[in-house]
Amino acid sequence: MGQIEDRITAMGLALPPPVVVPPDVQLPFSFVNVCGNRAIVSGHGPQGPDGTVTGPFGIVGHDVSVDQGYDSARLVALSMLGSLHRELGTLDRISHWVKALGMVRCGSDFTQQPAVINGFSDLILELFGPDVGRHSRSAVGMTSLPFGIPVEIEAEVLLHS
Repeated sequence: MGQIEDRITAMGLALPPPVVVPPDVQLPFSFVNVCGNRAIVSGHGPQGPDGTVTGPFGIVGHDVSVDQGYDSARLVALSMLGSLHRELGTLDRISHWVKALGMVRCGSDFTQQPAVINGFSDLILELFGPDVGRHSRSAVGMTSLPFGIPVEIEAEVLLHS
C-alpha cells in the first residue's frame, strides 16, 4: 500500500468498492479519465462501504443538515479516491489536486454550500497535505442531483509520470 492508503487506514477510513447503481441505470462514461499527466474525475456521490449510493438523501437545509452534508462530502471524497485508486493503482501517483467542483442539492435561499463542500476539501488536505492537497474549488447549489443525493463533486488532479 502507498502512503496515502496508509493514512486512510490510520484514520479508520476505507475506500469503497466500485459504485453499485440500480439495474436500470446505465453509466456510459469513465469515472476517471487519464490524459497524459492529468486525471479528470467524473462527478461522484456518497457511497456506503458496500458500494451503494448512500444517504441521507434530500435537500440540504431542509431534509439534510449542513453537518450531514459535510459528512456526505467526506464520503464523496472517499468515493472519488476509490475510483482514482482503481484507475491509478496507488494514490501516491497524485502529484497535485488542481480543482474541485462541489454541487449541493439545496433550495434557492440556501447559502452554506462552501460549508458543506468543506467536508471534501478538509479530508483531501488532511490526507495529501497542504502542498499536494491544495486545490481551487467552486461550491454551487443545484435543485436536483442524481438518485436524490445531497452532494456531488468532480475534480482534476495532476499525476507523477
